[in-house]
Amino acid sequence: MSTGIRARSIRRTAAVTGAVLAGLALGAASAAVASPASDPRPGDVEVQLLAVNDYHGHLEADLPGTVGTVKAGGSEFLATHLERLREGHLNSVTVAAGDLIGGSPFLSGLFHDEPSVESLNAMDLDVASVGNHEFDEGVSELLRMQNGGCHTDGCYFEDAPYPGADFRWLAANVKNAEDETPLPPYEIKKFQGAKVAFIGMTLEGTAALVAQSGIEGWRFDDEVETANALVPELKAQGVEAMVVLLHEGGAQTGTYDQCVGISGPVVEIAEKLDPAIDAVITGHTHQPYNCVIDDPAGEPRRVTSAFSFGRIISEINLTIDRTTKDVRRDAVTAVNHVVTQDVPRAPEQTAILQKWSALADVVGDRKVGTITADITRQYEAGGSDNRGAESDAGNMIADAQLAATEANGAQIALMNPGGIRADLLYASSARGEGDGVVTYREAFTMQPFGNLLSTIPMTGDQIRRVLLQQCQPRYLHLGVSEGFTYDVTRELNGRVCTPGSISVSNLELNGVPIDMNATYMVTVNNFLADGGDSFTVFREVPVSSRIGAGVDLDALIAYLGANPDLAPPGTDRVTELVPVGAAG
Repeated sequence: MSTGIRARSIRRTAAVTGAVLAGLALGAASAAVASPASDPRPGDVEVQLLAVNDYHGHLEADLPGTVGTVKAGGSEFLATHLERLREGHLNSVTVAAGDLIGGSPFLSGLFHDEPSVESLNAMDLDVASVGNHEFDEGVSELLRMQNGGCHTDGCYFEDAPYPGADFRWLAANVKNAEDETPLPPYEIKKFQGAKVAFIGMTLEGTAALVAQSGIEGWRFDDEVETANALVPELKAQGVEAMVVLLHEGGAQTGTYDQCVGISGPVVEIAEKLDPAIDAVITGHTHQPYNCVIDDPAGEPRRVTSAFSFGRIISEINLTIDRTTKDVRRDAVTAVNHVVTQDVPRAPEQTAILQKWSALADVVGDRKVGTITADITRQYEAGGSDNRGAESDAGNMIADAQLAATEANGAQIALMNPGGIRADLLYASSARGEGDGVVTYREAFTMQPFGNLLSTIPMTGDQIRRVLLQQCQPRYLHLGVSEGFTYDVTRELNGRVCTPGSISVSNLELNGVPIDMNATYMVTVNNFLADGGDSFTVFREVPVSSRIGAGVDLDALIAYLGANPDLAPPGTDRVTELVPVGAAG
């Protein structure tokens, strides 16, 4: 078992306090969350946890990212805030709850997220759970990211091959047929004689979110059962203080440091995790919260999430009784700090940005097309992308994929909303390419996964059943290509869609009704073809029936080049019907 021991030295710079954020109008912490903690007692061991999640290679400070109305994030500022928060703490450990890589913007994604890991190494990240995006290129690539070595694309710097991550990824609930994990399930750190164990897990549903070819032979077990089974093993090693790093989460309606109406998978998980576990640091949903949720013994337990993209740092302070070696729950405090951009830039992060930008700019600034207006995803009132609504971006990408596969006989193309990571904006970026110009960098940022396209034969009934599978705990609206239309009736409880609450009808291709018994040629990426995002109907099509068509990004760039002054395609291909008996 991997055991890491480190005590932080006292830092030089001044600590960030709540006063730094006082004038930002970002909202005060909930009184229920910020309840007073008991003072440390003589002999207690104080351990500071600094947590981030869903970094996704967001190194650059000018990427879209705010907390409230305040610009936030960027590796140069994140590193400075971490350094300042560590000041005065003898024992400090920096942790993460998954998705440090994958789904990344151009600068990191172009180089298979080696820049992301390099930046996190320089920030002194200690330990992290895996998330679903750690498996975007499969288990073998994740092991390369951990241990080092050049990608199959080659080395980006011949005199300095990729060295790997200095921090340890943990994968407790990722197992093969022999119940072996690809990475350690936990790591134990020791502070002034007190041991703290960190258990790292991704969400049980990871297999539905990644390409199947990369995880063949691996399964993703129940989060609660996995963590609870490890408790006796850790206790046998003299560990009483335990923290779960979990890439699964929830959402709340308050501000970034509150816990108002918390909901989602994290609630049930937190309520069932063994009482021996003292804190739960979460991610995945890209939502910030600072909660207290009672454990099965009825004792309050801290549950946090630090938003995404390095915009927030969760600080959890544990007090460990030197006699019992356990965390004093009454003394635990937590606060979510905004990573504001009003602090000095960390010079080592600036150097990393400059190093990779020099390589990226040659490719990234190349013009690949022009647009007449923004081509965007849909958004919710709070600014999060709304994957449950038809979008210009989704339909445009579907159009591009249909155009790229006409030689395959493709008639329809469908695009998963989670594969769209950014918008194409008409206004020129700060790089000065000009209004309406789309660069390779912008196209890559929109579609960074490098999925392969396939055209597959599907019956009309299979297409209909795929559309029904858009109804999931979080409704997922597929982008559809021009000429394909249908009506949908759905009843949603917030964003949640339950089986039986959706129907699709009036499916047509170029005005002609879809024949449920006829066969149509449908283009999708390999993620969907493998049944990703729980679109399992696609798995009914034999792999041998797939007709390949290259990389999705290449299709997008070719489409932009062939259609100068491209306009948004509109969002009128799917007609939303009001459920019978509903108001309106």
